[in-house]
Amino acid sequence: MSNVVLELKELHTHFFTENGEIPAVDGVSIKLHKGEIVGIVGESGCGKSVTSLSIMGLVPSPPGKIVGGEINFKGENLVTASPKRIKNIRGNEIAMIFQEPMTSLNPLFTIGNQLIEALRMHQKITKKDARKKSIEMLKLVGIPRPDAVIDEYPHQLSGGMRQRVMIAMAMLCNPEVLIADEPTTALDVTIQAQILDIMRNLNQKQDTAILMITHDLGVVAEICDRVVVMYSGKVVEEGTTREILKDPQHPYTVGLIRSLPNMNVKNQQLYSIPGTVPLPKIGRTACGFAPRCEFALDRCFQENPDLYVLESGRSSRCFLNDADGEKGGPLKDAEAAIRS
Repeated sequence: MSNVVLELKELHTHFFTENGEIPAVDGVSIKLHKGEIVGIVGESGCGKSVTSLSIMGLVPSPPGKIVGGEINFKGENLVTASPKRIKNIRGNEIAMIFQEPMTSLNPLFTIGNQLIEALRMHQKITKKDARKKSIEMLKLVGIPRPDAVIDEYPHQLSGGMRQRVMIAMAMLCNPEVLIADEPTTALDVTIQAQILDIMRNLNQKQDTAILMITHDLGVVAEICDRVVVMYSGKVVEEGTTREILKDPQHPYTVGLIRSLPNMNVKNQQLYSIPGTVPLPKIGRTACGFAPRCEFALDRCFQENPDLYVLESGRSSRCFLNDADGEKGGPLKDAEAAIRS
């Protein structure tokens, strides 16, 4: 489609460690359209953040390396682009809000110094005009007294204020793609809602495509148009937010939704998916979720399922969705459990 601004095609990012080669991102394919908000969800260790760092060209090397696939930004493959070209794109056309603003902002420089540097690195603009634009952006993201805050240091601001500064820095150059890595982590509920409102407004006013990385399905329901569910380095399900939350087709997605507390039930026992995310490995010959899955079939421990495209255009990496298998059978019970 002509309005696809960012497309990952079979992306493979591996880490070479003393314990062997680890495929942290194992054949991930995602499309992001202009003005769209796509959420990537999954437990810690599933490859969400490594996917975002791969797009930005920030995977630490060594030990990490993109070993295969494409990252196409407006038709240009960033995997084969020169370091100079990546530097020009990063922060200018593709920007990122990092997970922890206190470690992302330099404690030795004022907020203004860091905003002005980011702006002047990509645009021909005087220091005076850069300062003026930085103040306007701070005001746009809801920071009170921006004229004073611009001369303060990161430690003088609260967590929510620092996160707003990170959003302002990311949006300074009007990027076409914004990657938000857990932008509301460790913030209280009120500040979370304000941050999401800011991002939604920026998306609507500037038509910026947003890739939202989170483990919070509440955030996904609030702001995302489509959802990509990742597990152990792979995409296991993809669809619109409504489809994913109302009618999940992968047992892992079912487990994530069942883990949410029901506000209408008192003294409930919260559900948790048994076990932990396994370490990705090369040449896996079985479904990575099978040991934790209550609906696993015999073939799940012997074969690696493909990403099946369903009738509605959704996709699910599960043998329960195989036309030759037991299509959708046990998932009906799971869906009943979610509704209850």
